[in-house]
Amino acid sequence: MNGSVAGGGFSEQVISLTRRPSGLGFNIVGGTDKPYISNDSSIYVSWIKKDGAAYLDGRLQEGDKILAVNGRDLKNLRHKDAVELFKNAGCDVSLKIQRRLQPQNGPVGHQGDGESGGLPLATILVPGLALAVAAVWILLRYRQRM
Repeated sequence: MNGSVAGGGFSEQVISLTRRPSGLGFNIVGGTDKPYISNDSSIYVSWIKKDGAAYLDGRLQEGDKILAVNGRDLKNLRHKDAVELFKNAGCDVSLKIQRRLQPQNGPVGHQGDGESGGLPLATILVPGLALAVAAVWILLRYRQRM
């Protein structure tokens, strides 16, 4: 990851995004009036829209703490004020983010694109369901001819 390692298992980096017609492509949570984490009024990325600017760039992740937007510190902002700051940030937006580093001896929590590393459940269930439906249909057709 590009960026500097801060103390306490965190890294910081600056990510530049170009706003698309649909926006920056992510949602935020947090603020002084709606803390996402107890005793922490920081702003966090809660969701990244598939095919949005942040998703296509690939560097921003759900759970990242956003420290600043275009150099403006996000400390002590209400949620709606942070949303307004993002809306009015212009076309080219610079985000200073902080991310908790994963320990080297194994993951603490899930991060990534939602895949478990194995086969997705739908890969197994959909063909199995199709076979079951086909078997029932054949059985019913066979019984009608008897």
